[in-house]
Amino acid sequence: MSDAPAKLTGEQKRWAISAAAIFVLSIGFLGYALNTRVLVTFAIGWVALQIFGYVGSIKRANGDFSHPLFKSQVMLNVIALSLLIALFLRGTA
Repeated sequence: MSDAPAKLTGEQKRWAISAAAIFVLSIGFLGYALNTRVLVTFAIGWVALQIFGYVGSIKRANGDFSHPLFKSQVMLNVIALSLLIALFLRGTA
């Protein structure tokens, strides 16, 4: 048995990086929400959604970042990010 880690394909790397970027954005927004006391419930819920969603989808996909279940989890969080952007744009108008 080899102890070498498995190599990720380019597609797997892209999906993993996009998931990580969205997670970092949500942590940043959580800090902003806690500081300004605006949309705190949304920020906490979004981070929790990502933690449970990513862990569950990776478990069920057997660690494959290009599995359709993981991709749908990333796209779900893209929709949440889009809603957040829409809230900010509507609030400044």
